[in-house]
Parts: sequence; C-alpha cells; structure tokens
Amino acid sequence: MSVTGKEIKVIQGFGDEWSRFDQSELEADELSLMFDNYFNIFPWNSLPNDAVGFDLGCGSGRWARLVAPRVGTLHLIDPSDAIEVARRNLSESANCILHRSDVSSIPIDDESCDFGYSLGVLHHISDTEGGLRSCVSKLKPGAPFLLYLYYRFDNRPTWFRAIWKLSDIFRRVICRLPHSLRFVVSQLIAAAVYFPLARFALLVEKLGFDVESFPLSQYRNNSFYTMRTDALDRFGTRIEKRFTKIEMKEMMERCGLKDIQFSETSFWTAVGTKKGI
Repeated sequence: MSVTGKEIKVIQGFGDEWSRFDQSELEADELSLMFDNYFNIFPWNSLPNDAVGFDLGCGSGRWARLVAPRVGTLHLIDPSDAIEVARRNLSESANCILHRSDVSSIPIDDESCDFGYSLGVLHHISDTEGGLRSCVSKLKPGAPFLLYLYYRFDNRPTWFRAIWKLSDIFRRVICRLPHSLRFVVSQLIAAAVYFPLARFALLVEKLGFDVESFPLSQYRNNSFYTMRTDALDRFGTRIEKRFTKIEMKEMMERCGLKDIQFSETSFWTAVGTKKGI
C-alpha cells in the first residue's frame, strides 16, 4: 500500500481538524460516556498484565487518555499533524509511545501486540481492507482488535438513506474547500442542523417516544463542542467509505480475525480476536 494524493489531502484535513479541536474543551464525563459507547464490548479482562497495544489513527489522543492507564504500553500512530496534539495531551502518560506514520508502514513488529484498536479511521483510506490487514499483522494470535467503521444504513429506512445521500452531495463540495472555509461551513452546519435536530430528539425522548430513527439523534446528549468536531469530521473529508454489517464482518474474517462481536450501542463497532490459537 502507498499513500495516494487524495489520501494526503485527507491526512492534511485531519491534521487541521485536530489542531482546531484538540478536545481540551471536552468535559471528562462526556468523554467517558463516549468511550464506554465504543469500548463496552472490548475484553479488558483477557489482556495480560502490562499489555502492549496500539491506537491506529489516534488523532488528538482522546481515546488513548482512557486506555493508557489500563495497560502497560500504548503505541499511538497517526500520519497527520494531530500526532503533536496527542503528544501534548498525553505528555504526562509515560507509557505512551507516539509514531508519525500511516497504516501502510506501522513501526511495530509483527505479532508483538496484545491488543489494538482503530475507531473511525480506516473508512477514510482508499484500501480499507489492506489497512485492516496491516493492523491485524501486528497482533499476537488470540489478541483482540476493536474496529469502528461508518455503516451503510442497512438497518435504516429508505427515507433515512435518502437524507444521507443528499448530505453526501454537500460533503463532496465542502471537502474540496480551503481548510479555513471548510471549517466555517462545517460550523454553520453544526449550528443550523446538528444542534437543533439533536436537541429536538432529546426533547421528544423526554416526552416518552423512541428517537433512535431520528436523524442525528445520536448527538442528543452530546455537547455542542462534540457536534462541531464531528461536523468538520463528517463534511471535511474527501474519502468516506461505508459498510454493511455483513461486509464488515466478512472483511474482518478475511483479514485474520475471528469470533466477531458487534456492539449493540454503536454502529458499526465490532471486536474480533486474531486467528492462530
């Protein structure tokens, strides 16, 4: 695998994003809830003492802040300027080792890690399956790997998918704007779309109705800061790939993972263990 010109622009875009949103304004309670939403299926009890693992596409290091205290050594890997943001955020975590590298050249020995995870990253590269295979190659047999990829709305009604297709037209235009203008437009979207829809879903939920099918209802309990971050994340990237649950499971198995388990709270987040034992 080699980094394409489009991927270089994606990397630059995420470097810009995490420099603007270094997560310093994110409340600890909200971070903890977001963390639990992703990691609730992760088999912490299966890890050995002083486990060694990696965070592929660490960004600002927000997940690493909560993983590092639980393990022996944590490698943080990111190809963008965000690695310097993570370095600042984790300056007091002596067990963190940071690498500026892309997924095609992870600077860790094969079969050396007791766990790994990559959340919201591999759907932003051209060869998602190749990237996943590279990650799995770093795991010891039997080691768990946690993965989050954008889902293709295979569990959503037709009208929901139609709304997404409309939003994707805007993304394809916005992601080509200069970074500063891209940022401004994404913040307007956060204020005019994310915030009102999310808070409306929260209100309807408090009235006793099920809001899981509401657009952007997943943000109903999140801060405006998180909405602003994710609006830039969603509309600022040139590469966005999506997968059905079946496609994701089959890809994980082809890449050498088994016993795939999907989260009930986060689409699509799954954990599998490396084959070999």
